[in-house]
Amino acid sequence: MSIRIQTEDFDLSTEIAALRAQQPQVGAVVSFIGTVRDLNDGAAVTQMELEHYPGMTEKALQQIVEQAQARWAFMDALVIHRIGPLQPTDQIVLVAVSAAHRGEAFAACEFIMDYLKTDAPFWKKELTPDGARWVDARSTDTDARSKWDLKQEKSE
Repeated sequence: MSIRIQTEDFDLSTEIAALRAQQPQVGAVVSFIGTVRDLNDGAAVTQMELEHYPGMTEKALQQIVEQAQARWAFMDALVIHRIGPLQPTDQIVLVAVSAAHRGEAFAACEFIMDYLKTDAPFWKKELTPDGARWVDARSTDTDARSKWDLKQEKSE
């Protein structure tokens, strides 16, 4: 499992190749890339600034991946999250999961991303023509995360 917080961009092909390297048992790789939008809540976004709490953020991401490992049988996972100033269309986050079968890879990737959006200590500030504003968590992100709690309760 690899977790990286970085300012520099990443290359999807390079990262997926590294995730799959020397693992002939991998039958599926699922990835998600989040990017900066140029519009949010009706306002133009000219830049997004991402901040984090070093040490705490990596630990939180590691715990999220470990929770996913406890639920699904997958071989490896990669989480890269960028910090610093980003422009519209820039990549923010990559979550990739390798598994023997697609079902585990899809579920684990979605779970990791849903928890990352709600539980990881990142702070986002958008620059708009009207000034800077902090971005709060969306209710849709909280709803997406809560479905995993419901699925856990149903399986018990």
